Amino acid sequence: MKAHDILNNPFLNKGTAFTNEERQELGLVGLLPPYVQTLEEQAAQTYHHYQRKQSNLEKRLFLMEIFNTNRTLFYYLFSQHIKEFNPIVYDPTIADTIEGYSDLFVDPQYAGYLDINHPENIEATLKNAAGDREIRLIVVTDAEGILGIGDWGTNGVDISVGKLMVYTAAAGIDPKSVLPLVIDAGTNRKELLDNPNYLGNRHERVRGERYYDFVDQFVQTAERLFPKLYLHWEDFGRLNAATILNKYKDKIPTFNDDIQGTGIVTLGGIFASLDITGEKLTDQVYLCYGGGTAGAGIAARVHREMVVDGLSEEEAYKRFFMVDKQGLLFDDMDDLTPEQKQFAKKRSDYPNADQLTDLFEVVKTVKPTILVGTSTQPNTFTKEIVEAMCENTARPIIFPLSNPTKLAEATAEDLIKWSDGKAFVATGIPADDVEYKGVTYQIGQANNALIYPGLGLGVMGAEAKLLTDEMIGAAAHSLSGIVDITQPGAPVLPPFKYVTEVSIKVAEAVAKKAQEQGLAQADEKDMAKAVRDLKWYPKY
Repeated sequence: MKAHDILNNPFLNKGTAFTNEERQELGLVGLLPPYVQTLEEQAAQTYHHYQRKQSNLEKRLFLMEIFNTNRTLFYYLFSQHIKEFNPIVYDPTIADTIEGYSDLFVDPQYAGYLDINHPENIEATLKNAAGDREIRLIVVTDAEGILGIGDWGTNGVDISVGKLMVYTAAAGIDPKSVLPLVIDAGTNRKELLDNPNYLGNRHERVRGERYYDFVDQFVQTAERLFPKLYLHWEDFGRLNAATILNKYKDKIPTFNDDIQGTGIVTLGGIFASLDITGEKLTDQVYLCYGGGTAGAGIAARVHREMVVDGLSEEEAYKRFFMVDKQGLLFDDMDDLTPEQKQFAKKRSDYPNADQLTDLFEVVKTVKPTILVGTSTQPNTFTKEIVEAMCENTARPIIFPLSNPTKLAEATAEDLIKWSDGKAFVATGIPADDVEYKGVTYQIGQANNALIYPGLGLGVMGAEAKLLTDEMIGAAAHSLSGIVDITQPGAPVLPPFKYVTEVSIKVAEAVAKKAQEQGLAQADEKDMAKAVRDLKWYPKY
């Protein structure tokens, strides 16, 4: 390999940290400044430059330059500032770079672009993108349901890149073993189709049999090329997300973060809240505000845990209510998704059914003790709704999870004040501490990054044949014990600064459950050791 090839390969490049011996051996003499820096010196210098950037977008673009040139330096720096960098590298700042991806395009970042018009190129795309690397983890999106911003076509590849950054920073997944992908099935966003710089297919989204055949060919090819693969689906639209997951979840180790990840971390927050009150999950009444992929996925996860805790499926469903754009969902509506239908109610059971298009009326009528928002409808958890929740239970659980910030159903500060400090609050975005009546309330973020990195590390460490509901349940339970919940104002979810500790704990719980279920194929039988042996550390 030529010297400049090494300097241009982010997996091999050390920049000014190449030793004099390495410079001699690799033909780098004279190609770098004479002083040999340590990784620590490089990181300090880079962070100084980072701090001089004025906006979050500038900061992200700067960090991407480091990512594109030196993966080890990037991840060392990320690990040192994980709480600060996460909202810059991923959500919410990544939304800006996705919207501007084609206009700002500089580097493909070792991603793969699967073109629905050329299924014959699937294998070549995967081989070319992987190169000589052994791929253990793929994050793939078709970019129809990106964050709270919707359909962004091939621009959405950035979400796969960003997701894998968090996998590595939080759980130590080796960056050489990961592959970000986008399935470009077209886009229905007119501003992309009309943008002369847009780099994706300029036609409306392909639907139906042709789309599913393409996905199936991709899955079969990826499984054949990468036999130890863990496949993560990200930001697929509500028409396809559950269908795809349900088709493959009993065949291969696979995961959809929007359906499963948000459900696990939300369930973890509910468990912690109930640990404080001493109440049972099976006594709660759950109201989902926003019946899309995430909302329905969370509700399904909590419903399953109620069944595990002793309720019949029918008894558990009686405790769930779902509100979407139509209002409270009824079973006579003809536009419900399959995931929504199971939560729909009989209209005849509600004399005031015509009024139940309003969230406040729904809260007064069904008297929920848990209110979870995934609606992307800002400021919809009003003071009167919070006060009504406090009439239903002494300590209501209220989680406004929509992101980015401008789409949140409420702020943590308002929820604490309106509930007089009684509500358990977790948000979908980072929130500052709230000072109220002499108590400092730490606000846990229902951040999927508390779950999915460790979940992946556990599945990969165990070399699990599948990711089961029982493994997912073990992950949710493992979120407890990180924070002392007996302290006033304690968060119901671990603060993100603990994500590396949380990821190891989640991974070990998942791997051990895989072993208990007879699904672990790793040669190492000590699952804690298998997990820790797989963990990668950013060092030269």
